[in-house]
Amino acid sequence: MKIDSSPHVLCVNPWIHDFAAFDFWAKPLGLLSIAAVLRKKGLKISYIDCLDRFHPQESKKIKVSWDGRGPFRKTEIGLPEDFKSDEIKTIGKKYSRYGIKPEWLIQDLQKTDKPDIIFVTSLMTYWATGVKETIEIIKEIYPNVPLVLGGIYATLNFDHAKKHTLADLVVKGVGEHQLKKIIKDFTGFELDDSYISNDLNALPYPALDLQNQIAYAPILTSRGCPFSCDYCASSYLEPEFRQRSPENVFKEIKHWHEKYRVKNFAFYDDALLINAKSSAFPLFEKIIASKMEVWFHTPNALHINAITKYAADLMFKAGFKTIRLGLETTEFSQKRSHDIKVVENDFFQAVENLKSAGFKKEQMGAYLLCGLPQQNLDEVEISMQIVAKTGIMPVLAYYTPIPHTPMWKSAVKYSKFDLTEHPVFTNNTLFPCINSDIDLKQISRLKNISI
Repeated sequence: MKIDSSPHVLCVNPWIHDFAAFDFWAKPLGLLSIAAVLRKKGLKISYIDCLDRFHPQESKKIKVSWDGRGPFRKTEIGLPEDFKSDEIKTIGKKYSRYGIKPEWLIQDLQKTDKPDIIFVTSLMTYWATGVKETIEIIKEIYPNVPLVLGGIYATLNFDHAKKHTLADLVVKGVGEHQLKKIIKDFTGFELDDSYISNDLNALPYPALDLQNQIAYAPILTSRGCPFSCDYCASSYLEPEFRQRSPENVFKEIKHWHEKYRVKNFAFYDDALLINAKSSAFPLFEKIIASKMEVWFHTPNALHINAITKYAADLMFKAGFKTIRLGLETTEFSQKRSHDIKVVENDFFQAVENLKSAGFKKEQMGAYLLCGLPQQNLDEVEISMQIVAKTGIMPVLAYYTPIPHTPMWKSAVKYSKFDLTEHPVFTNNTLFPCINSDIDLKQISRLKNISI
């Protein structure tokens, strides 16, 4: 054990196994944040990204959209053993590995100095088999190096991850406060974690510079969410809502823009406009005053009732290019139980505010949930029509059953699969809570009229 010298930590972002995947501003921000914390304390950090679109051995022409997004490398693979059922085979889509070639991963591992400990992250729960395959290959190269698995899948499907991966330790929840014990237990090194507190401003910027190329930068101005929607696990993953200071966030944006020429930034916040007068608004004002040529995107959606005329004007002037609204449904009656963030007038007023500020139709979209347990799909279609009439795009958000959410029990009850058997059955491509062929055909039709 390395008691006298700083250990070498290898951080790995695993492959995706899915029917479809695309880089919609998707980065392992948690893992890169952990890497930054450890690097700040003098530990040697190496990083391998199995989803690297800019891998040095990539010979295909790399497609990069103006906003930094682009396709992952795709390789068709067989369905997992647990996944082979008639319902799955009939959906007409190929199951694939997304990311670099396995031989590239093996070569990258062999070129890396032997680490003292390996951290692997995990994102969507239904990408569990991609995590499993990644860890298996790592263990072939470094069988005796301790491997720690964390992230969303590890937290939400803790028991499954312990049983079905070769990880030496599976950890739940936020990682920073667990680092000292993990490093001590596996390497003997005493990590000074006294600076790690609930103050997000005290943490270093995520180590985005470990990537081969920074096509865009994910930004978090806060962690957690003050709301607890029935379908969302945000409050379980981050029980406490915490915000960074606008000065700290502005300095980070300026850092990536000036030092690495990053122009596109994607806000990962679940609640970007909460407490806007003391957080988001001062940030936007600083960005406007700086005259930086930067563009912002909100893939996680904005709370509609926070989009006042002033908020919309600031966002437009600050350089927001992709606006997504968390509408979920236009059923605004008292029957609306799974999401109570917005009322009818809020939505129409928010759209009007955005349009008046200068946003165009192609920049704005409203997420509408589709595929919920016992959902009336006629209501989804009506919602799409109402959204379209406002002059913005209806964007279908297909429901993924998530453990530890209020809706999970209902999803398990009404799903055509045993959702407790394996996380892959929660994949929204399968529409796990839609049992009727008529409903599946209606969803297919709705897909064709959404973006």
